[in-house]
Amino acid sequence: MNTVEITHSFYRLFKDWGWQDDLAIYGNLIANFVILILVVYIVDFILRTSLSEFLKRLTEKTKTEFDDLLFKNKAIYHFSHLLTLYLVRWLTPLALVDFKDYSDDAEVFIDLITIIIIIMVIRSIIRTCSDYLKTLESFKDKPIDSYIQVFMIFTWFCGFLIIFSLLTGKDIWSFLTALGALSAVILLIFKDTILGFVASIQVSVNDMVRIGDWITMEKYAADGDVYEINLASVKVRNFDNTITTIPTYYLISDSFKNWRGMSASGGRRIKRAILIKSSSIHFLTDSEFEKLKQVQLIKDYLNSRQAEIDTYNTTNEIDKSTLLNGRNQTNFGVFRKYIDAYLNQHSAINKDMMIMTRQLEPTSQGIPLEIYAFSKDKVWKNYEHIIADIFDHVLAAIPYFNLEIFEIPSGENFNVSLMNKEMDLNDKENTSSEAEN
Repeated sequence: MNTVEITHSFYRLFKDWGWQDDLAIYGNLIANFVILILVVYIVDFILRTSLSEFLKRLTEKTKTEFDDLLFKNKAIYHFSHLLTLYLVRWLTPLALVDFKDYSDDAEVFIDLITIIIIIMVIRSIIRTCSDYLKTLESFKDKPIDSYIQVFMIFTWFCGFLIIFSLLTGKDIWSFLTALGALSAVILLIFKDTILGFVASIQVSVNDMVRIGDWITMEKYAADGDVYEINLASVKVRNFDNTITTIPTYYLISDSFKNWRGMSASGGRRIKRAILIKSSSIHFLTDSEFEKLKQVQLIKDYLNSRQAEIDTYNTTNEIDKSTLLNGRNQTNFGVFRKYIDAYLNQHSAINKDMMIMTRQLEPTSQGIPLEIYAFSKDKVWKNYEHIIADIFDHVLAAIPYFNLEIFEIPSGENFNVSLMNKEMDLNDKENTSSEAEN
């Protein structure tokens, strides 16, 4: 019995049941397609199960994660569909034995499905490669998703060309020629994609941003870690756990701050100033000098510095009956030296980087005294704790040098001042009344 007789089995059965010829032909067609669907489903299930089991056993024996990711991205699932389609291509003409005019249309439809399945297989393999590269240390911070998206756009474009050629029966080159005439419209439609692709290449080649970098971009209120770079956008997880999406193109057209240099360096910069009241700055008196000599961090400095000053004043016969004459130490200058010594012995400060205490330009609110140093710990939370500890100590040490911090007067200060004035007026009135008596 040949294949034609087999495919007409239901036709003969229906004829034996007394069906009319046309009805028996359509019944035979429906029965053939039902059997075709069942056979295809069973074969696809067997292929999918056997290939999945084979790959699963293979992944257990191998150390590489590539096969695990291949299984995760359903590459075997789509590949089994592709194998099944070859069976469909062979069986469909048999099922349409009485409708040969539709065989070509069915073949075109199967070809379309085959192209889509092939693209799905390619996508699964590409995603597997992407996931595998992300597990490698040298590729973790690279914008792999951008290149994957570009490759998939190109793959879908090629698939679209083939599908168009199959549906219209025209050559692919004629379609490309038509696209050339519509290039201006195409460029307008895919403007963002083209800009994103160019920007992704520039970002990668110039190493401007990596996954995991902390960036700040005030224009888009972005302040956090980059966790995804793709063709269209860069996604930043801010420190308040919100997500900011920045178009990739704007990373090369606008300004942003990348904190990678700080993270890769030996420390994180501390740069903060306190305001000292200018009226509290004065020359050290003998009593103040003796009192400050008890501070261990600056004891040696005070003695050596004072000996140098005394030698200079004696050599030049300076009249020290007036403190202004000659050279003198000030409480502000000694305080600066104390902070320098304190920072140089602080365990959280990187001694290999710059440590400086400097006086800035005087302002209407006082004299700014700035601390410039680098903390060893660059983690934000620990960094803030280090700054707080340093300035807690500095603020508490200021009164020991008879200095004062500038603060804008509050309502309470004004109330105290008024109370003092009232008390002074009352005292004057009492004094004048006593004098009159």
